[in-house]
Amino acid sequence: MESKITIEDVADALGVSKTTVSRAISGKGRISESTRRRVLEYIELNNYKPNVVAKGLAQRRTFNIAVVWPGDYSLVDLPFFQRCLVGMSEVTSGYGYDIIISVVVGDEISNLKRIIDNHKVDGVILTRTLIEDKPAEYLKQTGIPFVAIGTSKDESIITVDNEHFDACRELTSILIGKGHTKLALIGGSMKNMITRTRYEGFAKAYEQAGLKLDESLVFLDQSNEQKLTEIVKHLAEKKIDGVVCMDDQLAGYVMRICRASGIHIPEDLRLASFYNSSMLENAIVPVTSLNFDDRNLGAVATRMLMRLIDGELIEKQKLKNYEVIMKESTK
Repeated sequence: MESKITIEDVADALGVSKTTVSRAISGKGRISESTRRRVLEYIELNNYKPNVVAKGLAQRRTFNIAVVWPGDYSLVDLPFFQRCLVGMSEVTSGYGYDIIISVVVGDEISNLKRIIDNHKVDGVILTRTLIEDKPAEYLKQTGIPFVAIGTSKDESIITVDNEHFDACRELTSILIGKGHTKLALIGGSMKNMITRTRYEGFAKAYEQAGLKLDESLVFLDQSNEQKLTEIVKHLAEKKIDGVVCMDDQLAGYVMRICRASGIHIPEDLRLASFYNSSMLENAIVPVTSLNFDDRNLGAVATRMLMRLIDGELIEKQKLKNYEVIMKESTK
């Protein structure tokens, strides 16, 4: 087997310090040009390849990034994070980086703090943004490079997201154009920035159509299935044109409630979702929805973070690669 020499072996062979060898490898630090040349020639002659730890010491990098997942995600949310993570790992592998997952539940960010305080990562990707965003505020204070997937009220935070506002506006406009003007909107937690963005896109479609949005048909902060059952039955009795759910989980709840209550989609109640998933694609009645490339979103966020780690100035991005999928649920 071929023996591997270490940075210490190089230093001993040349009669210099390990710091000198590290500076020669990284190209940083004050050493003479003749010493740098001696070190590099020895390395090339002996086929020395610094391991990740040595390379990290030389460049003052860990070659790790942290990806922060919300601890309150549901099983329905998991495919989104998985697809993002695949895109992230495809990029990090090209840079020789690895990913550390940090789970944050609400304002409890001790896991994230421990990773940062122990200098385990060179940068961080937040996979969700909040109205009161404690993880983002903490990362700003540390000065570590980070990118947030989503939108933020803080203009100084570098964000990247799919163009949810335009997508939600476009889908709603299509439904209004089909004569479905009396639409209800059901959404999740108002703590999440995405809830606000989706609501604004929905409202903008009404404004552009010259119609007044009926706020009594907007139901946000909905997660309790019993409460949703009451809402869906009430909406069916009012003979509204349809229900737009902000995500696939809520749409799944509505479909289940309709089946149990004898409400037929789309005959009695039309249904659309602002986020597609395999659950909706495989439903008995295929659901009109918005399709996003989450894998690409993860890849773009990671490339942005790598540029930040390298000291580049970058700007936030909106990815317009969404698709409106019209299906049987809104016929």
